[in-house]
Amino acid sequence: MDAIIIKALQLVLSLSILVVLHEGGHFFFSKLFHVKVEKFFLFFDPYFHLFSTKDKWFTRLFPKCKNNETEYGIGWLPFGGYVKIAGMINESLDTEQMKRPVQSWEFRAKPAWQRLFIMIGGVVVNFLLALFIYVMVLFVWGEQYIPMKDMKLGFQFNEQAEKIGFRDGDILYAVDGKELKKWNGSIYRDISKAHEVTLRRGGTEMTLTMPKDMNMLEMLKSNPPFMVPVVPSVVDSVMAGTPAEKAGMSKGDRIVAMDGKPMSTWTDFDIIMQKRMDKLAAGCSHEDSVKLRRLTLVCQKGGAGQTDTLSLELTPDYKMGVVRQSLADCYKPVQMDYGFLASIPAGVSHGVDVLSGYVSDLKYLFTADGAKSVGSFITIGNIFPSTWNWLAFWETTAFLSLMLAFMNILPIPALDGGHVLFLVAEMILRRPPSDKFLERAQMVGMVLIMGLMVLACHNDIVRFLL
Repeated sequence: MDAIIIKALQLVLSLSILVVLHEGGHFFFSKLFHVKVEKFFLFFDPYFHLFSTKDKWFTRLFPKCKNNETEYGIGWLPFGGYVKIAGMINESLDTEQMKRPVQSWEFRAKPAWQRLFIMIGGVVVNFLLALFIYVMVLFVWGEQYIPMKDMKLGFQFNEQAEKIGFRDGDILYAVDGKELKKWNGSIYRDISKAHEVTLRRGGTEMTLTMPKDMNMLEMLKSNPPFMVPVVPSVVDSVMAGTPAEKAGMSKGDRIVAMDGKPMSTWTDFDIIMQKRMDKLAAGCSHEDSVKLRRLTLVCQKGGAGQTDTLSLELTPDYKMGVVRQSLADCYKPVQMDYGFLASIPAGVSHGVDVLSGYVSDLKYLFTADGAKSVGSFITIGNIFPSTWNWLAFWETTAFLSLMLAFMNILPIPALDGGHVLFLVAEMILRRPPSDKFLERAQMVGMVLIMGLMVLACHNDIVRFLL
């Protein structure tokens, strides 16, 4: 429960920052061009709100704010936020205002180029915010990564990868002639788009030709994984009172066999355990369930040649009680620190790389698997760590800011990009679309967005139930 609360708090704080600054971008340009902003709300407020500067108690406490033309507030529906700009057809669908004579302080009274700046203001702020966060993250925390050239144990591959030509222990060096410098999730994207992968196998360099139909989503969701770094099945520590301790396991032991099957890595262990979990999920008696919890392990004590055969029974939630040796135990991560000036180009470059990767991956949204991966606030919340970590928080917030910027600039009615599309058309054709057309386009856009939200919520519910 504590982990859920921490994730929820991070999500609310992150979205609040992003929404306020996004809407603040629209607000800034509106004020710059002397356009009246009637409302500025964090979260939506259908029927009622939690707070408003127009509330009676607030105006009594702060009488000077009583005649402020903009109402600031917080709604109760945490799906975003909005600014209500006078003389503009937006989410409020305030058609009565549009029937009145045009006023000089209204959005519709301003030239198209000023209205264009007002509409892209939110996207610009989100994009610049993401770059600023990445710059400051590098300046404050620096960058830590494992160089690909140091990963001498190589990688372990699944059956799909082996059909392409990969073999366990292969060390990857380059894709399409471009050196792979860091081990991170983008390696999957690079391989899925590559024509050739250069690797070293047993001291010999060789090149594999990749198939044209590589699908990154399938690579990521495959079980066992398409490729993972080799991490030997060495025990880092044993928890007190657990089945592993009772069986006699200790720090430094290496599991070399399980139920008579040889193994050398933690991935091997997970594959064998997954088969047990599949039998359990298929349905079995209590007696069979107890049998599935019993393991016979062969361990090299302290990593030496001497082996012991151990029998143990997993806990009811199928835990053994060991902490595994990690990738960081096999390789020493490189720490790169940046001065303030050096962090600016590095942070901007990283932000652009993240955005280009996100845009590249959007093609999967229109596949069956991609549609299933769409999620609402539960999915987004699960991106955050279960313990409060400012580095992870700011990196996730920067990514969400880029995602929000790109999604909002898509030429879909009801989004900023839809308004931009119509404004560009107006500037080219030298006449604005009719109010009736804009109203209908706004309705269509809102229906599309609501449909996407329904799909996202449905996917989250299905994942929760499963």
